[in-house]
Amino acid sequence: MKQIQAIIRSEKLDSVKDALVSLGINGMTVTSVHGFGKQMGHTEVYRGVKIEARLLPKVMVTTVVTDTAMPGVIEAITASAQTGDIGDGKIIVTSVLDSVRIRTGETNDATLD
Repeated sequence: MKQIQAIIRSEKLDSVKDALVSLGINGMTVTSVHGFGKQMGHTEVYRGVKIEARLLPKVMVTTVVTDTAMPGVIEAITASAQTGDIGDGKIIVTSVLDSVRIRTGETNDATLD
């Protein structure tokens, strides 16, 4: 199993969610996050004073999928979140050693249904 974390623009959340649901992904966690990458934040002027916003608001979508589903999930997230501009985000994939559904005691891939 793989855990996929996608840090994306908040306005792309609905299209990413729809793309994952269309693949049969029926579980995900969405978290509001702040951070920066190559964008290095941005500068705004408020009442004549320049303010540097170093941490930009993003959304992190986390899901766990089977090893075989991983490439399709990455492709779907990329296609639905990409604008071609700096700040589109990042996808991080990590291995999951074990998973347990608390209600039934099912383990591993059976917990993903």
